[in-house]
Amino acid sequence: MDVSARIVRLPLAETFRIARETTDEEAVVEVTIRHGDAVGYGEAAPIQRYEQTVESALAYVERNADALGDDPWALDAIHGRLPHGQPAARSALDAALHDLCAKLAGVPLWKLLGLERGGPPTSWTIGLGDPDEMARKAERDAPRFRRLKLKLGGGDGLDVERVRAVRGVTELPMQVDVNEWWSLDEAIEALPQLHALGVSYCEQPLPAGDPGGIQLRRSSPIPIYVDEDCHTLADVADCAEIAHGINIKLAKSGGVREAIRMTHAARALGLELMLGCMIESGLAIAPGAHIASLFDHVDLDGNLLIREDPWPGVELVDSVQMPADRPGLGVSRRA
Repeated sequence: MDVSARIVRLPLAETFRIARETTDEEAVVEVTIRHGDAVGYGEAAPIQRYEQTVESALAYVERNADALGDDPWALDAIHGRLPHGQPAARSALDAALHDLCAKLAGVPLWKLLGLERGGPPTSWTIGLGDPDEMARKAERDAPRFRRLKLKLGGGDGLDVERVRAVRGVTELPMQVDVNEWWSLDEAIEALPQLHALGVSYCEQPLPAGDPGGIQLRRSSPIPIYVDEDCHTLADVADCAEIAHGINIKLAKSGGVREAIRMTHAARALGLELMLGCMIESGLAIAPGAHIASLFDHVDLDGNLLIREDPWPGVELVDSVQMPADRPGLGVSRRA
């Protein structure tokens, strides 16, 4: 198999802010795998929180291209040959291989995997801002979606006010994502107030590995989901101690194959499942859309946050990110 990759920059529709960073552009690595006349594509969105960059992801793909071998169907063997350490790059290779195999089989990926087409409606993310700003954005965007996700972690004591302001303009179901920015005391104080405002669940309120996770899980009036605490299958069992649910992202897990393993383990442990994403194009959103039926909640709005999606094909249908009914991932590079 012939492998190539390049760095692509995705301008955002508007400035996006979370607790630890603000951005107007996202850089990704686009991967191409050729096998005979068939071509598979994937995309890596490296996570800076884990000291990954587009340069390190690109270097990983180029350094390990020969590890793919000649058989695109030997997915377990290929993953066994790929070194750990760059999950976003692994995810891009995994996506390109799945795209390639499904094209060779002549079916959409969801059908190749024996899954249903489409999953729960995606949430729409309201980036961190002052309460009035977040309320204005929620009022503007709520008609297009059936669920909102509010980024919290302002560090200014106004997180509950942010939720209250948004609740004042919409009755849509909502969840919050704190991105590790609360202490245990702050979480214990805030969560009952969020419960009273109708928040469905809280994502990663404490820093990853915080020893207060067990106590918070027991005391929280709303479910706790973890994101930064949960990367691969090896993390799932420990997450059952500190959370009611986990957020699986392909860029963290290393791709579709590992993500599916994680869903089965999580179900066996009684954990709820959320499918997340990074800010990325439709090329990286598509693999998630193809496995979304396995999840209770879906947060696949990354391609909707960029100015123009260079890889159309995933269609937003009544808030569901619907994968295409074409062979492979079903997305094509915009001319």
